Amino acid sequence: MVHARQSRGRDKRNLQCEPRKRLWRFRNIGSDKDPRTSHELYTLTLLLSFSPPREHYPNRKKGIRLKGKTELLEIHGKIKSEIERRLREFEKTWRTDDEKVFSELAFCLLTPQSKAKVCWETVEKLEKSRTLFSGGEKEIAEFLRPIRFWRKKARYIIEARKRFTKGGKLVIREELTKFLNNPMEAREFLVKEVKGLGYKEASHFLRNIGWGRDLAILDRHILRSLLEFGVIDEIPKNLNKKTYLSIEQKMRKFSDELGIPMSHLDFVLWYRKTGEVFK
Repeated sequence: MVHARQSRGRDKRNLQCEPRKRLWRFRNIGSDKDPRTSHELYTLTLLLSFSPPREHYPNRKKGIRLKGKTELLEIHGKIKSEIERRLREFEKTWRTDDEKVFSELAFCLLTPQSKAKVCWETVEKLEKSRTLFSGGEKEIAEFLRPIRFWRKKARYIIEARKRFTKGGKLVIREELTKFLNNPMEAREFLVKEVKGLGYKEASHFLRNIGWGRDLAILDRHILRSLLEFGVIDEIPKNLNKKTYLSIEQKMRKFSDELGIPMSHLDFVLWYRKTGEVFK
């Protein structure tokens, strides 16, 4: 007599073996070990090779874009005036002085893999103490402790300050003025000349001084949103120049589809993820 517990154990083992049996059958289709008749094999081959037409599947990207468009337009309508106010502030930064512009550069050097708010609070402390403009690497580094890679970023700030200093004065606006009507070239210049500044950081900096209205700031929030709305198929592991510019162009097209200016779109996507309009 077989006990109920033993019976249940056998049933469980049989269920566990079933996928293996199916896998064995699949791997041995048409082989000498396959017990099926030629007619059965022919039918099975047809079934395995059948692929439903593309129109049988719902268009996922279009569905997401349609739903997302409504949501993003609502957010844009809600925060449009705040975005425009922020953009005017950025333009004012450029007209203020070299120190304010350099502060924005320092902020963008600090942001990779760090929280933007913490970075800006740190820059404000550096400004107030004047350490940002006259302090040494170790002095600056002490302020950067809440930020990831603080030692390396302190060095980047020092090197950037040296790059844009002449005769003991900051001349960052003078250096950038030659690119005044070409933010794309300005970005290339910054990526080449400023250590620690990639395309995302350079775009962010130019936007924050009122130059980057048509540039994309492809941080993790923006990339995740672009993936979610079907603008990109995957988040790239490495954002080299070619990949960055390709995604930026796709974002421009998405901006045109939505009817939301490129300079507003990253604010909208950021707000959607964080619930606030920030730098």
